[in-house]
Amino acid sequence: MSTKRNILKRVGALALALVLLGAAAMVVGAAGQDAKAEKSATLPQKAAPKTGVTVYSNEKASVDASNLSEGYLMVKYTGGKNVRIKVQITKSGGVTYTYDLNNAGNVETFPLTEGDGTYTVKVFENTSGTKYAQAFSTSVTMTLRNDFLPFLYPNQYVNYTMDSQTVAVGAQLCTNKTDDLAKVTAVFDWVVDNFTYDYDKAATVQSGYLPVVDTVLAAKKGICFDYAAVMTAMLRSQNIPCKLVVGYAGETYHAWINVYVDGVGWIDKAIYFDGQNWTLMDPTFTSTGNRSQSIMQYVTDSTNYTQKYAY
Repeated sequence: MSTKRNILKRVGALALALVLLGAAAMVVGAAGQDAKAEKSATLPQKAAPKTGVTVYSNEKASVDASNLSEGYLMVKYTGGKNVRIKVQITKSGGVTYTYDLNNAGNVETFPLTEGDGTYTVKVFENTSGTKYAQAFSTSVTMTLRNDFLPFLYPNQYVNYTMDSQTVAVGAQLCTNKTDDLAKVTAVFDWVVDNFTYDYDKAATVQSGYLPVVDTVLAAKKGICFDYAAVMTAMLRSQNIPCKLVVGYAGETYHAWINVYVDGVGWIDKAIYFDGQNWTLMDPTFTSTGNRSQSIMQYVTDSTNYTQKYAY
């Protein structure tokens, strides 16, 4: 993700160029193919967070694994240095996720989104320039209580509490909505119709940027990461599993959402329902293009999107 700043500068130009594109539309049906273990047959209720039950630490960092079965860890830097701190989380044989630990001395929450298995967690201190030294390392083995759980809780990338205004607006939008399809559609339509794309922010955003969902909500303006984080917070707070996905739209770094709807399955590349079929949809490009025909054709073509990380 080290090239994020430079790539994001091209998002504004790409969003404008997309209006000229005429990629073939593709309609996809319900993505219910993720028939997983029995533990995921029903949507779970979230559990109150625990702290201090299972902790691995040294003098420089601690990893609180008390909520491992819920799909997340809490990491704290205790080395006392005023330097940049990074956290790396790697599933054995899988993808490495690298984060900035932005609040030295405070706990931050990181999801384990690659499923059951053994994860290595490393904490690094900046020594000079772009050089880092390992401060702590530990391994944990996760067995999820339910496979949806990593996509139901707040974390560093989707940071909210039940007192957040974003959660309150999401609850208002979902009032009297009796099924998940209606809730997903209400949240999607509201964000797409009320938010505008922030080209200045896209051109100047720094590496390590994290959305503050209530700030984005108040401004009703943001980059793709902001759109995705706000929608994800609203839907997770309604107990709808939602993945904030980071990857590429064409050659441009981008963010979108995948949503799980009970009885339907995972709906990839975000959400759109035309009254009969679910289609691949990206809320940022849809809003930017005012739902123009060329934009709708672009975002419904799965070949335009490559997933890299899910949070």
